[in-house]
Amino acid sequence: MSGDWLGAPRVINAYGTNTRLSGGMMAPEVVEAMARAARGCVEMHALQAAASRAIAEATGAEAGIATSGAAAALMLGAAACMARLDPAAMNRLPDSAGMPNEFVVPRSQRNMYDRAIALAGGRIVEVGIPDRLSGPGVRDASAGELAEAITPRTAAVFHLAGEQAEPPLPEVVRVAHARGVPVLVDAAAQLPPAENLRRFIAEGADLVCFSGGKALGGPQASGILAGRRDLVSSALIQMLDLDLPEEQFVAPPEFAPLNQLRFLPHHGIGRVAKLGKEEVVGLVTALRRFVAADPGERTARWTARLLALQAALPGAVLVPDGAKPGLPLLEIRFAGRAEAQRADAALRGREPAVHLDASRIRLGVLAVNPIALDDGDLPLLAAALKECCA
Repeated sequence: MSGDWLGAPRVINAYGTNTRLSGGMMAPEVVEAMARAARGCVEMHALQAAASRAIAEATGAEAGIATSGAAAALMLGAAACMARLDPAAMNRLPDSAGMPNEFVVPRSQRNMYDRAIALAGGRIVEVGIPDRLSGPGVRDASAGELAEAITPRTAAVFHLAGEQAEPPLPEVVRVAHARGVPVLVDAAAQLPPAENLRRFIAEGADLVCFSGGKALGGPQASGILAGRRDLVSSALIQMLDLDLPEEQFVAPPEFAPLNQLRFLPHHGIGRVAKLGKEEVVGLVTALRRFVAADPGERTARWTARLLALQAALPGAVLVPDGAKPGLPLLEIRFAGRAEAQRADAALRGREPAVHLDASRIRLGVLAVNPIALDDGDLPLLAAALKECCA
C-alpha cells in the first residue's frame, strides 16, 4: 500500500472509521469523482440543490444538504431549529437570548458531540435519571418526562440514535410534535444497516445527521443533514457564502422556503464549517454507491478479511457488532485488562503502528473492525496479531 502523508507515519487502522485515525478509505470511483469536481467551478447553492435531490431519494426526507461532517450537521441543525426562517435571528446566533434555545435530551444520551448544539447557541436541558446504565435500577427518562420539560423556550428535542436509546424515537416524536417542537436526531454512526438512512425520517424525525466519512465511504470531512425542507433550508442559508448583491440570490426549488426570508442574512454561524465542491460530489457519489450495494456482499467482504486474520490467531472469535447489523468483528479475549493493555501497546508500537478497537479494553477485550482495512495490509496485520496477541 502506498500513499503520501507529508512524512507522517501511516497506521494500519483495524479500529474502524474513527476520526482520530483519519477515518476509512474511499472507493476509487469516489476519489475519481472528487478529482473531476476539482477541475471546474459551480455555484455552491446549485450544487447543494443537486445534493438535496440525491439525499432526499436516499433518505425519504423532503430535503438534505452536504455538510463538513456530522458534528457540523448537528450544529447547523440546532441553528435551524432556533432561527427557523428569521434572518434577524440568524444574524444574532450564537447569541440566542430571547429566542427558543433549549434542547431537551434524556440524560443517558448526553455525549461529547452534543457540544455542537452549544456552539450554535443552544442550551441543553437534561431529563430523567438513567438507572439502567448506572446500575441501581432499570429505568431511564420517559416520554412523559420529555413532554413535561418542553416549554415555550424549547427549540427542539434532541435524540441520540442507537439500539440502547430510550425513550424510543417514535415516542419522542409523538410528545414533541404534540407540542409543536421538532426532533433533531444524531445518527452519525448508525450505518450500516443501509435501512437506517430512511428509518429515522420514517419514524418522524424532523432533522437527521449522518456522517459521510464512516461506513458510507465518503470524504472524512463530510456529513449529511436531512429532513424538513424549511429546516434544511435554514441550515443551508446559515452555511452559504452570501457575499453577493441581495437581488442576485435566487433560491433553488429544493430550498423554496428561503423565498420567505424578509432579507438575506449575513454570513451565518455555519460559515466556519464550509465544505468544498469536491466533498459534496464525493459524498453524493459514495451515498449512491452505498445505497446500490448488496448488503450481503458488503458483509461477506468484511467477513473474508476477518477470516484471513483468524487463521493467524485461532483463539480469536468472529462475532457480530451488536450496534451495527451486518458488521462482523474479530474479538480477541485476554486474561484481563492488564494483558489487553500490554498487547494494545505492543501493536501501537510497531512500524507501521496497528490500532485495534480498544473500546472494551477494560474488560480485557480487543477487536478487529474490518471497515477501514486495506486488503494489502492483511498479511502485515496477521503477523502483528500473531506476535502480540497469541
